[in-house]
Amino acid sequence: MSTPSLAALPIRRLTLRDLTACADLSEDRGWPREEHKWGFLLTAGKGWGIDDPDGGLVSACVVTEYGPHERPALAAIGMVLVAGRHARQGIGRRLMRHVISAMGTTPLTLHATPYGRPLYEELGFKVTGRAEMVRGRFTPGGAEPEVATRAATAEDLSAILRLDEQVFGTDRTHIVTRLPAFADQLRVAEEGGRIVGYAAAWPNMETHVVGPLIARDTAVAQALIASLAAHTDRPLRTDIDVRHEELLAWVKERGLAPVAFNSVMTYGITELPGEWTRRFAPVTVAAG
Repeated sequence: MSTPSLAALPIRRLTLRDLTACADLSEDRGWPREEHKWGFLLTAGKGWGIDDPDGGLVSACVVTEYGPHERPALAAIGMVLVAGRHARQGIGRRLMRHVISAMGTTPLTLHATPYGRPLYEELGFKVTGRAEMVRGRFTPGGAEPEVATRAATAEDLSAILRLDEQVFGTDRTHIVTRLPAFADQLRVAEEGGRIVGYAAAWPNMETHVVGPLIARDTAVAQALIASLAAHTDRPLRTDIDVRHEELLAWVKERGLAPVAFNSVMTYGITELPGEWTRRFAPVTVAAG
């Protein structure tokens, strides 16, 4: 297929009916199929894609909006993929320009791999932070923080939503309320009857991904990770803001090894809203 015909292919909204095609696209690029995550993102966010006349998708991405429905305060872009047979033909750039235009004045953020970062910089995104992906089997050791943790209940949801909005800086109700169904575990940390942190662990291939991880301080974050690890036999994976040096050192001491670094990039804002000091890990790098 020639480049001119590719450039003429329409960009359309994706739905859950495109789940298999999205997973096929992930597999085509050497990623895990991640159907569970794709389903979550296509439900909670907006998918955009380009159909391949020969079947499947040429390209896809997902945008997750936060804040008021009619005027989002922030949107996260993720899962930006181009089929290998159509790579390096400007397809990803065209799809990204379409999404930026469609989002109007809404500030944007994304996690960029070293491979993708030059394109996003060309489009006007700026690096405003870094996250380190770590993965491995968590092994308890030493004096663990004495913070009370337990499984979250339906009665905790309003308190979790208040805490999340305060820390994230904008409303994420449509994400947080989907966590009980999406995640295998949702746990809270308590002090004096008050929730001071929460975290989820959701299944992704053979691992459990820890995210979101919201906590008053490092000790609470440690307690939440340890409690999630105690209730799974899978390796853990998470993406931790590199400014949380103490937590990163702690998880590495307990068996999680560095995998990769991603650049946190923004468009239309100089830094993310909320309090980074209490935001330790995203739901997923694809949704912030």
